[in-house]
Amino acid sequence: QVQLVESGGGLVQPGGSLRLSCVVSGSIFSVSVAAWYRQAPGKQRDLVASITSGGSANYADSVKGRFTITRNNAKNTVDLQMNSLKPEDTAVYYCYAFRGVSLWGQGTQVTVSS
Repeated sequence: QVQLVESGGGLVQPGGSLRLSCVVSGSIFSVSVAAWYRQAPGKQRDLVASITSGGSANYADSVKGRFTITRNNAKNTVDLQMNSLKPEDTAVYYCYAFRGVSLWGQGTQVTVSS
């Protein structure tokens, strides 16, 4: 059974950086698409960034130029480097992977506040 476990969330000041990591149990090679979503209180869950097995990445307009998604096949991880963080980036961030079925992590809180 494939599981996703996120880490790296926390409290950071505006303009700061955080790196989220998602460990995919089992082999990541069979994951066709991996992504990070986020959900702020009272709002829907939105796509932040996605990456295919071939390494092609896409980003939400709101994070382009600030966030970078990477996939490490050797470590079975999907990471999200977040720079120049803004208060509006505050949300619970979820790791997602598609391996025949949709899989979700438990979420990690990111709070951007002074």
